[in-house]
Amino acid sequence: MGRYRIHVATGAWLFSGSFNRVQLWLVEEFEQDVPQDLGPLQFVKLRKHPPWWTTPARLARNNTWDVFQKHREKELEERQQIYSWATWKEGLPLTIAAGSEDDLPANMRFHEQKRLDHEWSANAGLMEIALKYMYALLRSWNSLEDLDQIFWGQKTVLAEKVHQRWQDDELFGYQFLNGINPMLLRRSTSLPSRLVLPSGMEELQAQLEKELQSGSLFEADFILLDGIPANVIQGEKQYLAAPLVMLKMEPSGKLLPMVIQIQPPNTSSPTPPLFLPSDPPLAWLLAKTWVRSSDFHVHELQYHLLNTHLLAEVFTVATMRCLPALHPVFKLIRRAVTQLTYRSLCPPDDLADRGLLGIPSALYAHDALRLWDIIARYVEGIVHLFYHEDDVVRGDPELQAWCREITEVGLCQAQDRGFPVSFQSRAQLCHFLTMCIFTCTAQHAAVNTGQFDWFAWVPNAPCSMRMPPPTTKEDVTMDTVMGSLPNVWQTSLQMSITWLLGRSPLDMVPLGRHKEEYFSGPEPKAVLRQFQADLDNLEKEILARNEQLELPYEHLKPSLIENSVTV
Repeated sequence: MGRYRIHVATGAWLFSGSFNRVQLWLVEEFEQDVPQDLGPLQFVKLRKHPPWWTTPARLARNNTWDVFQKHREKELEERQQIYSWATWKEGLPLTIAAGSEDDLPANMRFHEQKRLDHEWSANAGLMEIALKYMYALLRSWNSLEDLDQIFWGQKTVLAEKVHQRWQDDELFGYQFLNGINPMLLRRSTSLPSRLVLPSGMEELQAQLEKELQSGSLFEADFILLDGIPANVIQGEKQYLAAPLVMLKMEPSGKLLPMVIQIQPPNTSSPTPPLFLPSDPPLAWLLAKTWVRSSDFHVHELQYHLLNTHLLAEVFTVATMRCLPALHPVFKLIRRAVTQLTYRSLCPPDDLADRGLLGIPSALYAHDALRLWDIIARYVEGIVHLFYHEDDVVRGDPELQAWCREITEVGLCQAQDRGFPVSFQSRAQLCHFLTMCIFTCTAQHAAVNTGQFDWFAWVPNAPCSMRMPPPTTKEDVTMDTVMGSLPNVWQTSLQMSITWLLGRSPLDMVPLGRHKEEYFSGPEPKAVLRQFQADLDNLEKEILARNEQLELPYEHLKPSLIENSVTV
């Protein structure tokens, strides 16, 4: 009589097991009901009582996964009933149709361990907010030194360095290359049209032209914020600006600001004031603070929320709707799962477009490219095991439906922004999958894990500004600076929330390490082992480099990159 050993692993999470009865069926055809070997086992049918989280059932013998097409179609029909699209805001990527976490499928919610950890951390953060707020009420909010009274509790080494050096021009420029938002800076190819130089600034224009000709002029333009109305918080009007910063790259690799325009020209102010490092110190400090506040908003809304979280949701919903669990791309992507263009999500293209290739001091760029290459080799290794030639890619209806679902549905007809509507080759498929995995892992780490490092000292990146931008330089006083910064409650809230968002969760699983196993064959496991070895080697390279740096760049250390988009 034939014997089959079947391994079923429950999910590796708190409360993910089951006390219910579990039944298994072995499905195969045979001519007569006699004790005999069934031959190669093709399929296992598992009945479970929800909610029981399991990892895929794994057989000791190889199976042919494409013989049960009807089962695959039925699985997708059921999934498409569970995972529906919804419009959150017109013009934004679609989201899953769910009003709250309770509306999500059970295995799409936070695991119990993550939920408890998140709730504990949130409660601890709220308690710290309350303590800091009550403590600060005993003192007036008149000087920058007053903020030291609430800069205690949760801290990091980098946060303390930012606290000590946030007023330095060198650190101001460094953040555009290697801070929490290294996505906006680009090399200038001409002087921006919005940069109106009034008479008397011929020397500045000559300096800008000189840096432009030598290829060392850079810019960060926050025009995206122009015209957006600011909030009213607790009855107090807040203010937004759309600054432009021009910076120069020194031979040493330092990036230093040359001029700041806080607001673009308009009919009421055709020649807005320009702020220079030679201006009165408080005026120059306030201008830089306006830039940092604008960077806070663009970072959180565009490069963090939109470019990682919302995109990851599109990838995930499309995957659940279009790819059955047996599909190799489902197994691969399931682990990682206007200005938004396809090229902007691919570091080799994005960094080339922004002129940031080959800059030794651009540490984000260096590490992002290394990670992209490592992920690309891993993806290629897996894809080539299942797609032996381009025709197989073109002839996979599930894969093509997945591509269309992402571009035409989830991303709202994004083909005009470079996203593909079909895959014509293995290379094109590998590039797209590398983008998906990089976005959901490395890129999210780059713009998330350092939030507390760079935002804990609130003057370095104020979450809100309570006074309008200055129109003159001579009238800026310490009262102007302090009156512009967030109040005590807003400051405490920013410190605690960025700690909560940027902290490493207790159940953190690093990139390349998986609690759940989707591929069981020896060939995919060999590809995964090489992927892990490549990541380990990169970790060693980054550690060795950082030992030589005053400000180590750690946001893309593989051991700190979560295996998926998390909180």
